[in-house]
Amino acid sequence: MKISSTSAVALCLGFILMSFTGHCYGQLQVGFYREKCLVDVEAIVTQVVAAKFNEDPTIAPALIRMQFHDCFVKGCDASILLDGNNTEKTAPPNLSVRGFEVIDAAKDAVEAVCPGVVSCADIISMATRDVFALINEGCRYDVQTGRRDGSVSLAQNVDLPSPRISVNDSIAAFARKGLSATDMVYLLGGHTVGVAHCSLFQDRLYNFQNTGKPDPTMNPWLASQLRPICPQNSTGSNTVNLDQSSQSSFISKSYYWQILMRNGILQIDQELALDPLTRSTVQGIALFSDFRSKFGQAMVKLGAVEVLTGTQGEIRKSCRAINTN
Repeated sequence: MKISSTSAVALCLGFILMSFTGHCYGQLQVGFYREKCLVDVEAIVTQVVAAKFNEDPTIAPALIRMQFHDCFVKGCDASILLDGNNTEKTAPPNLSVRGFEVIDAAKDAVEAVCPGVVSCADIISMATRDVFALINEGCRYDVQTGRRDGSVSLAQNVDLPSPRISVNDSIAAFARKGLSATDMVYLLGGHTVGVAHCSLFQDRLYNFQNTGKPDPTMNPWLASQLRPICPQNSTGSNTVNLDQSSQSSFISKSYYWQILMRNGILQIDQELALDPLTRSTVQGIALFSDFRSKFGQAMVKLGAVEVLTGTQGEIRKSCRAINTN
């Protein structure tokens, strides 16, 4: 069920306040391109993303996922966009990443009016901000820009947290990126609008940790709903919503209520609600937090991970290839 317009306005307040209270990260800043281009390039990106979203609303979780996969590997430098035989795109965790055509279209549009200025890394961040607004009735967070594009993209560098990772190891992985345990819990809330292939959680339905039994932490009702979609001897290619509630079409705290009821699909999702390191944070978000504004703030922090700025990196002419001259 969609929230009312009045509620949406109230929830947006947190994002408006961020314009005044948000921090700058390094040389990143809100409005970096205002004096560098004669047109509003952020508005152009927004228009392209909105058109693509109208064609395919599932592009929203795809772009949120893309930003995470890019930033978590050697920083937010658009290295996930580069084509090649051994680039990040070819690593197993990235084979299902999609939405590249949206970034290409946005890049082409801004290059037509302000060539050689706007980085692909910034376009990823802007596009993610825009789809967030589209699935949240206009609520949006400010994106700091000024990133430059990287020139290294190697499959062997892709070391993303596994869906089966422990909470303790996940906290350590996020900490290596300068993100706190609380940031981690908020960012995983993006699973509200995500999907997962059965292969990522099939063991929880039939043979958890080689016990020959289902995961005892999964709600038996949920397991019964998932088994017809994910038969034991299937390839695991079918998908299910990571948030089984009716609110899974937009970012919301329903994800946290679901995992508190033991309805987490992925092992890491369920463990967040069970592990003493994160359980109180999950409960606090479910009961009290202005989740959308906090999620936006966590996305801003994610977007600042190991960025290239100033004279580092380059501004690619094409997001899929490094410049050759």
